[in-house]
Amino acid sequence: MGRLKTLKPKLATLAPRLGRAPGDEQARLRERDQTVGWRSWYKTQRWQKLRQEILARDHYTCQRTGVLCIGKYPAGNSPVVDHKTPHRGDERLFWDPGNLHCVSKAYHDSEKQKEERRHASV
Repeated sequence: MGRLKTLKPKLATLAPRLGRAPGDEQARLRERDQTVGWRSWYKTQRWQKLRQEILARDHYTCQRTGVLCIGKYPAGNSPVVDHKTPHRGDERLFWDPGNLHCVSKAYHDSEKQKEERRHASV
């Protein structure tokens, strides 16, 4: 058993041979932003303006849970403007105010993601 205990620290110091280091979420997000063209739409002034309009329209209230979204990122009650129907790069769906609503970050990062994964696998 002693040998197994000494092997683990040595393996942990080895650099990964494929892709990025496990747990490097920032690198994964940077890579995604560079390879998925529509991700840049979120960084535009147009999106920021539309986002503020949706938050005001929905009174900073999660449209799924009723939670008041007044927290500051990354708090669970921070506001997220979510697409009701995933746009998957469809510009019409992305910019449609009728397809947008305010949800809490907690809802968006848990229930909404589970729902999208279920529909993606169907």
